[in-house]
Amino acid sequence: MRPGRLRRLRRMRRARRLPRRGVLLLPSLFTVANIFCGFSAIIQAANGKYVLAAGLIVVASILDGLDGRVARITGGTSEFGLQFDSIADTVSFGVAPAYVMYIWALQPLHRLGWAASFLYVICAAARLARFNMQHAVSDNRYFIGLPTPPAAVALSGVVLFFQIPIADMRVSGAAGGLLAVMSLLMVSRMRYRSFKDLVLPPRRPYLAIIGMAAVLVVVVIEPALFVLVVGFIYVLSGPLALAGRRWRRRAGASRSPKPAGVVDASQTALPES
Repeated sequence: MRPGRLRRLRRMRRARRLPRRGVLLLPSLFTVANIFCGFSAIIQAANGKYVLAAGLIVVASILDGLDGRVARITGGTSEFGLQFDSIADTVSFGVAPAYVMYIWALQPLHRLGWAASFLYVICAAARLARFNMQHAVSDNRYFIGLPTPPAAVALSGVVLFFQIPIADMRVSGAAGGLLAVMSLLMVSRMRYRSFKDLVLPPRRPYLAIIGMAAVLVVVVIEPALFVLVVGFIYVLSGPLALAGRRWRRRAGASRSPKPAGVVDASQTALPES
């Protein structure tokens, strides 16, 4: 083969590989942006800009949702991407919200506030480690335990809605209790819907368009209230679904037919003399 033709073939093969590498790097770019928002949230909270810090955590959660979907669409999923995403989530949805809540609300509690924040960080890291171990064998329709992004969004919604830093000891205690509950929900065995199997109805697409338009209107009018309500609806969906399953199980057991040969004691009672 001539040297000129060989060089052309090499250039063609290199050109074919370059777009593939770019596609594989695209999800990691979203992950890098996620880490940037989480780190920036910590810096802004240290400077007293709590609302901006909470907003950056919400943006980080949006980027976290996008990187997984981009990876699945482009076929760029890899073990490195999974581990990189978990490290990003530990920063943006573990350390960042715990620090923002401590600076914004838990400082009056002193050591108790520090302990509540540290508990949140540890539970978030444990939640992410468990997800990495179980992601290959778990049901994609559900998460086991409260995912870290919705937990961080719910806490950010509290900061965005109330804004003014908390100085009252009783309110700080309530904020510390909320942080502890979030921590326990993350490491619990409760199931939360992942919505990965969510499909919009093809027959009535206008309903989806109207719903998205309504959401955009609410976001524009009351963004802080929207983040707060949506965050806590998802947080409460796990305990409510668990209570519903237990209630249906008990109701089904009470309606189940009695085994053959079992006679009700009331039917065999002797008549009164």
